Amino acid sequence: MAVKGCMFDFNGTLFHLEDAESWLRAVAEESGRALAADELRRWARHLTDFGAVPGGPAPRDAGPELTALWHERDLDAVRHRAAYTGLLRAAGLPWPELTDALYARHMTPPAWQPYPDTQEVLRTLREHGVRVAVVSNIGYDLRPVFRHHGMDGYVDTFVLSYEHGVQKPDERLFTLACERLGLAGPDVAMVGDDRVADAGAAALGSPVHFVDPLPVDRRPDALRGLLDRLL
Repeated sequence: MAVKGCMFDFNGTLFHLEDAESWLRAVAEESGRALAADELRRWARHLTDFGAVPGGPAPRDAGPELTALWHERDLDAVRHRAAYTGLLRAAGLPWPELTDALYARHMTPPAWQPYPDTQEVLRTLREHGVRVAVVSNIGYDLRPVFRHHGMDGYVDTFVLSYEHGVQKPDERLFTLACERLGLAGPDVAMVGDDRVADAGAAALGSPVHFVDPLPVDRRPDALRGLLDRLL
């Protein structure tokens, strides 16, 4: 059944963040610090396992306060920053002077890569008159990422958790997106990678479709494969 609108998640759905090694290397090089390859790999793996990498897995053994902060990190920008800078420190990062730069790096457009079929799918939906909303649990403005990659013109509205103090799967975030699109829930599909957070759209009667949050070089056409179900 054709839909009139489509909501998309951001990270792991339309774009993917650079891997932890690239993240750490970029910041180290910008600071003038040269890291040996084995040292870089070791610390990238440790920060990932600890849960200190933005967009990465949940923290492990970070203590109750940081863990609680991580779970509510996308409610506002202050908590988001406090969660990840706190986790970097708690993980024992041996270069504490890089903490703020590492946090800042993941918010920059060059740190994000679109999936190979993202632009094609967004353009095709626009050509068919399907209105598009990006609905994301995030602690900062991601609009510059879309502008940097020339895709902001394909998105009708951005509904970001930190701007509203509400996180998916709370249906209020999806309701707001549908209202901004001027459409009823059953007429708007949701495409995401999180089987819990993104499934919250089903409460509005929206059909929900999932993709796997693989690195961009391992997921060439998952979004394209959904077009027949959306149009």
